[in-house]
Amino acid sequence: MSHPRQDYRKGIHMACFTVPLATAAAASAVKSALPRRSCANAFVKRLGWLCKMMFGGSFLLAIEHIYHGEITFEPPFLTAVREGPEAVNAMLREMATRGVAMTVLIFAVWVAMVAFSSAAERKAGLADV
Repeated sequence: MSHPRQDYRKGIHMACFTVPLATAAAASAVKSALPRRSCANAFVKRLGWLCKMMFGGSFLLAIEHIYHGEITFEPPFLTAVREGPEAVNAMLREMATRGVAMTVLIFAVWVAMVAFSSAAERKAGLADV
């Protein structure tokens, strides 16, 4: 039995959430590889923010894709893989355009947040010396 909303979305193969998810996993690996001691670099200190933003956005998008029937709970989990090579090509193209664009936007917002918080800490005299 197909998902009730799957029929109107036939031919749309979304997997854009996998790009920020992979970025979040890579950022988490970098964060865990860094020493635990205090670091003077504001971006390194705030790497947890980036991980949370990327994981959070990916989670919400995955929920939306599950609701629309683009992800299933049986292998293969992405419906595009089940539908054939043309669908996989469309999915990869969508990941390369929308997924990368979302990741770049989240990264830019994180950079702005770190810059703003660092400037506010310096102004307040809270920055590490």
